[in-house]
Amino acid sequence: MSSKSKNIFVTGVAGFLGSHLSEKLVNLGHKVIGIDNMLGGYEDNVPKNIEFHKGDCCDYEKIKSLMKGVDVVYHCAATAHEGLSVFSPFEITKNNYLASVSIFSAAVNEKVKRIIFCSSMARYGGQKTPFTEEMKPSPVDPYAISKVAAEEVLKNLCELNNIEYVIAVPHNIIGPRQKYDDPFRNVVSIMLNRMMQKKAPIIYGDGEQRRCFSYIDDCISCLIPMMDQKNLHREIINIGPDEEFVTVNKVAEICSNVSGFNSEPIYKKDRPQEVKHALCSADKARRLLNYKTKTSLRDGIVKTYDYIKKRGTRDFDYNINLEIINDLTPETWKKKEI
Repeated sequence: MSSKSKNIFVTGVAGFLGSHLSEKLVNLGHKVIGIDNMLGGYEDNVPKNIEFHKGDCCDYEKIKSLMKGVDVVYHCAATAHEGLSVFSPFEITKNNYLASVSIFSAAVNEKVKRIIFCSSMARYGGQKTPFTEEMKPSPVDPYAISKVAAEEVLKNLCELNNIEYVIAVPHNIIGPRQKYDDPFRNVVSIMLNRMMQKKAPIIYGDGEQRRCFSYIDDCISCLIPMMDQKNLHREIINIGPDEEFVTVNKVAEICSNVSGFNSEPIYKKDRPQEVKHALCSADKARRLLNYKTKTSLRDGIVKTYDYIKKRGTRDFDYNINLEIINDLTPETWKKKEI
């Protein structure tokens, strides 16, 4: 990786992924210009020594003005609510697809050298695991559709305008700074926030859904070289472990052990369009990025617990309205019971 200092634009710098990435980039000597609308982040997540702007990625003129002189763009911002997208498709699509088109269009106009887009494992849908990058996208919900559509616009604009791009596919990231008062996503943080308030975890379905979880530092270690490693142009790369493929029930058990609160989970009916098993192969990341899982699931949960304990538990913040309310909508969301 080049040691030359770069001007780097990062979206979602008050959020979980964007804040950690920006902090690492600054520590490496780069200048970071960041934007966030504060929908999915915390103000104290924003790293020191970056140029921070509060604003929305859909504000094209603002984005374009901030990108002047930028070398690399990391588009991390997203309303990453896969389950909620079934019931708030307009808000989710606007914040993922239209916001991404705004970012990509501004980046192309300002002739940046490379764009790194953080997509989602939701692109693979319910295909047979493990998911590999060669699989054709098969999205099953509005969130996944919005991410795949954004990927296609990115490829189209970059190929036409001779701009390099990389599509990163992180999955189920956990760790400090994750928004733990969000009732719609982040299963580990939701469980810990509830258990630390002596409330039983809520599980949709039978809890036998299986997932792999990535610790934030392991994810960042893959994103950093994407800014200028030459053999990554046009690549789609899964980021995260494939060693610990666990059930949601197992996640609840670990969270219970870590928090010291023992209670049987509360089981609710399945959420519609939820993928039963989701596991990404890490083989390509190992080959191209020398990826190694350094933090186990349990250790990642411990670090997330320590972060919530230090900040204090919170009531859940229902800051996104349900657009479709019917018999399929989870009762916990309609009644704000989480």
